[in-house]
Amino acid sequence: MKPVASLVALLLLGGCASHLNPPDQTIHFEETDWHMQQKVRYSPEDWPQALFADIYLPDDVQSAPAVLLVHGGGWEGRSRDDMDSIAETLASRGFAVMNIDYRFAPVYRFPAQLHDLQQAMHWLHRQSTELNIDTRRIGAFGYSSGAHLVSLLALVASEGGALDSPYGGPETRPVAVVAGGTPSDLRKFGDGKLVEQFLGGTIETHPEAYTAASPVTHITANAPPFFLYHGAWDSLVPTDHATDFQAALAAKGIPTEMEILRLRGHITTFLFSGGAIDDGIQFLGRQMGMGD
Repeated sequence: MKPVASLVALLLLGGCASHLNPPDQTIHFEETDWHMQQKVRYSPEDWPQALFADIYLPDDVQSAPAVLLVHGGGWEGRSRDDMDSIAETLASRGFAVMNIDYRFAPVYRFPAQLHDLQQAMHWLHRQSTELNIDTRRIGAFGYSSGAHLVSLLALVASEGGALDSPYGGPETRPVAVVAGGTPSDLRKFGDGKLVEQFLGGTIETHPEAYTAASPVTHITANAPPFFLYHGAWDSLVPTDHATDFQAALAAKGIPTEMEILRLRGHITTFLFSGGAIDDGIQFLGRQMGMGD
């Protein structure tokens, strides 16, 4: 089969996904105009590195719900530009969006990145009046390492343990999370450059860090609802990171939805997400009481 034909076949066949706990309600979002504030600094003046975000604001929406948006890249690279399309889609459906950068490993190791996200959430609360957002309705959305970080952010804030100090607190807990391709249990990675440089060593030398940095170890009954999506052919972050995570959340009574996208790996799930992005936005809308 020719390469173009192979790609077309992949996209057509890959449109199918298994959906656990599908909703019985569809939100009809009104198309909304929006504007953007580009490269807004959100980190404090004394922060180890200046960090920036693009802020997307829907026009003529009073007390808008908001979403913290976090890109992937193995905790070591990429940028918020990767999430532009998702940010624009969210904004067009009435969400305010904070699309952030964060510090990278190996120069900055865990929990530096978590602290960056906590600062971003505090910034949203401080700027809520100026931005016209509803602080009771702030969700989080990430892919890959970004999904790991938003999941950890939500669960640490819900747990109130050591990682919730000194930069966390109730303001850093999103009301709902959408997480794609999530490395939910870093203990499952026996080796590999990305995890080792993020945590400062191997699981043999740093077992406590591997446990502390794994979202699945922080689940409590206070966790927010989660929407998970994952590629069935993901060899970088195997699918059991999603299925085991969902099962652990459900065991604590946390509302969850999960989509497993057939015929997709880690990168193709991000590039060709099918309806998973739309379903995740529907999930956020339902959790935030949007739509008709």
